[in-house]
Amino acid sequence: MRLDVVTIFPEYLEPLRHALLGKAIEQGILEVGVHDLRQWGEGNHKSVDAPPLGGGPGMVMKPEVWGPALDAVTHRDAHVETLTSAATHRNDKVRHDERRGVEPRPYEARDVREGEDPAAPLLLVPTPAGAPFTQADAQAWSRERHIVVACGRYEGIDQRVFEEATARYRVREVSIGDYVLIGGEVATLVIAEAVTRLIPGVLGNTQSHEDDSFSDGLLEAPSYTTPRTWRGIAAPEVLTSGDHGKVEQWRRQASLSRTQATRPDLIAQARQSGRLDADDVFFLDSHPVITGLDVLIDPQAWPKVRKRMRRSLAQAGYRIDNATLTPREGTACFEPSMLEQAYEREHGRPPHVPLCELEITGRTTLSNAEATEAVVAALPRGTQWVGATRAVESQQ
Repeated sequence: MRLDVVTIFPEYLEPLRHALLGKAIEQGILEVGVHDLRQWGEGNHKSVDAPPLGGGPGMVMKPEVWGPALDAVTHRDAHVETLTSAATHRNDKVRHDERRGVEPRPYEARDVREGEDPAAPLLLVPTPAGAPFTQADAQAWSRERHIVVACGRYEGIDQRVFEEATARYRVREVSIGDYVLIGGEVATLVIAEAVTRLIPGVLGNTQSHEDDSFSDGLLEAPSYTTPRTWRGIAAPEVLTSGDHGKVEQWRRQASLSRTQATRPDLIAQARQSGRLDADDVFFLDSHPVITGLDVLIDPQAWPKVRKRMRRSLAQAGYRIDNATLTPREGTACFEPSMLEQAYEREHGRPPHVPLCELEITGRTTLSNAEATEAVVAALPRGTQWVGATRAVESQQ
């Protein structure tokens, strides 16, 4: 990829020479040219701006300066400073997570609109008035061969520059956020890094960016490393369980939880576009609960009851994570429980099955009362019980 940046402060682009972008330059994956706009400036002072038509504060950058600048960049006949890497990188060193024997996978979609020449360079104009820059933009632009960035200052660049530039560029006015910066250079650094890291070969492990926040429309799950416990805070046990299926499920659910809490607008978009499957939707619409019941039941029948209960509760909107039945020990030394007394009053004899504690943990879309009713309905008919369901704090 060739990246040309036109600016009145070329030194602002120094960070592009460092870290992975510098390595991409060194490897020939990325070529960066920085153009000083003042070489097209007018007069002894190389002026690039003038007062706005109609009056008002500030200055507007001149079209008769920007027009020739973009012409020259298009035809590659402008004086340019070509950036080099700030340091020599060990390109023979394999990263710990680098995948060998796997071809880098570029993104398929390109940002080409109706009536545009697909071979034309992409002209990016950072401006608060532009469309929001997204990960989808970064993915599409990572497939470009030539990107030019016009860094405005003051009150911006005369709009006619971009209207005229459509004859030889695919023009995109873009904003990196709902705030105002002094100029477009900082936005250029943001966009350049977001785009370049997605070019095949820049990251050693393709999954490094496939799992990024926003890559699937959601925020990335929290990350943890060693030690397992730090300053009394333990990392989630599932991450050290060795069960890859459970780890992936945890990460997906943690991603959903984080996005729901921080960016509910992304969840709404994902729902509308159909990017969420049935498990995702259930997780978002449900909450964690514990159902605790005292029941009179034969422990030997419990395995069959549990299997049937898991199925019937799932149909009702209550997904079980764990269900345990524990007989009460030592009850013969004490007065019969309230449940046992009620059974004896109703049947005229003590119960022939022991009193057991039933605890079910899981997630449900039901109210607490409805969840309890669903559990009781899944028990053998006529089972005596007492207890309730309560919501618990999510561990995500």
